[in-house]
Amino acid sequence: MKYVLVTGGVVSGLGKGVTASSIGVLLQASGLRVTSIKIDPYLNTDAGTMSPFEHGEVFVLDDGGEVDLDLGNYERFLDIRLTKDNNITTGKIYNFVIERERRGDYLGKTVQVVPHVTDAIQDWVERVSHIPVDGNDGVPDVCVIELGGTVGDIESAPFVEALRQFQFRVGPSNFCLIHVSLVPVLGVVGEQKTKPTQHTVQVLRSLGLSPNLLACRSTMPLEGSVREKISSFCHVPPSNVLNIHDCSNIWHVPLLLKEQGAEKAIMTQLGLAHKDIHLEFWKKLAVGWDNMQDMVRIAMVGKYTNLSDAYLSVTKSLQHACFSASRKLQIMWIDASDLEETYKERGGEYLEKYNAAWATLKAADGILVPGGFGDRGVEGKISAAKYARESRTPYLGICLGMQVTVIEFCRSKLGMDQAQSMEFNPATPHPVVVFMPEGSTTHMGGTMRLGTRRTVLQTVECITAKLYQSDQYIDERHRHRYEVNPELVEKIEAAGMVFVGKDETGRRMEIVELEDHPYFVATQFHPEFKSRPGKPSPVFLGLVLAATGQLDSYLQGRKINREPK
Repeated sequence: MKYVLVTGGVVSGLGKGVTASSIGVLLQASGLRVTSIKIDPYLNTDAGTMSPFEHGEVFVLDDGGEVDLDLGNYERFLDIRLTKDNNITTGKIYNFVIERERRGDYLGKTVQVVPHVTDAIQDWVERVSHIPVDGNDGVPDVCVIELGGTVGDIESAPFVEALRQFQFRVGPSNFCLIHVSLVPVLGVVGEQKTKPTQHTVQVLRSLGLSPNLLACRSTMPLEGSVREKISSFCHVPPSNVLNIHDCSNIWHVPLLLKEQGAEKAIMTQLGLAHKDIHLEFWKKLAVGWDNMQDMVRIAMVGKYTNLSDAYLSVTKSLQHACFSASRKLQIMWIDASDLEETYKERGGEYLEKYNAAWATLKAADGILVPGGFGDRGVEGKISAAKYARESRTPYLGICLGMQVTVIEFCRSKLGMDQAQSMEFNPATPHPVVVFMPEGSTTHMGGTMRLGTRRTVLQTVECITAKLYQSDQYIDERHRHRYEVNPELVEKIEAAGMVFVGKDETGRRMEIVELEDHPYFVATQFHPEFKSRPGKPSPVFLGLVLAATGQLDSYLQGRKINREPK
């Protein structure tokens, strides 16, 4: 097993996840089987209870793991299926060590960070790195490990020490360290400054780790003299000083690294024979995306619109769909609260926000209402669903987006004026959305309906079946603790809203479509988590095709397969 460790210095948010993913792409193109591990030094057991404003979206895996969004980058770039153990946190490690101590596994010894915690980290990495994630049997060839945070942080110290020891456990020919740093330009001086990189490498080496390669982030391409200076002061050959400057899209990054011979330097360090690699798909993707001309405008009606990372997988899924539909994407961000009547009534700046939000919504070619938790903005999402239904604007609702769709329909078509979810009003006389009976009312972390679950299609005539090319069932990932009230399904369907997908019991609603509408689809599952470049999520593709007038011709050429997607 070969290991490539990616660390970061100077500041957080440099793009270590994209860098690690792009390195994985190069290694895959070299004929190697690649797996990935993300280390997050926070004390949380997982990302499940963290606010999107704090940490971006929570990415959900097949096995129900609620993990850091970087694992989504790994899956999308490498087209692999990771497990919850591929995301290591301080909380998981300490839980593991304390449980062993309680069982008496340490035989009465004093349990310490070194060696017990550091050994647990190394054992975890070694065990998980041997799990196949590409759908084939056998052990992967290379594991790319990303250490979250910034080198020198107090919270990451046990992991840095564990990885320092790990390089000797596996041997120098099986370990390659790539350190991501920043080369800023000071506005007054106007020159690229190397001191931050020099200092972060100094910190890293003081902790017992010496980088084999440096990946220097910058706004503009690195100057030759700057590269030489970094090489000289950081004890790294000039050919191993890589530059990742700002690009028009992240799909350029693998191409940028290849141009600088990154895969050759890594393969040499790992004692592997390197060969010429071809990244034709990535070139087509990166250049093709830049050259898109025809625009499609998708309104994203969300609760966390001030932080785009909160909807990272959703935006990536839209990009994948737009690439396949040959359309340039314009996401029109709308804070759901701005659509609510209360803003109109308050007047002043709130009225301005209200009018601007509605003008944006009405200018969109398609509307997407993603998931979320809590009651803020829910009425705005309900209003967006109503507008899409009445104006016949293509619409896709996801998770909460499906629930508000059903609530709106019950209010408008079934006379349930107080229809609501019990999440927001437990005493509502019209509980359209109810708490799932198996959920926990006392513990929040890891207690939702999580991971890949089967959805049984009820008819082959629905749009969803045609998009997925399946007449039986589909498997998608979930993350919810509330569901459509099964007692109301018959009434809802009689009024024209059809639940075309249900779970295997037939009592849990998974997909809803509206009759006599160009495209009105909502899903309880999260289709964005399995979307890939070149293999877009079918319901996202359906939204974009409908918004650009291409859906009917596309569906005419689709055949229903017996094999589920």
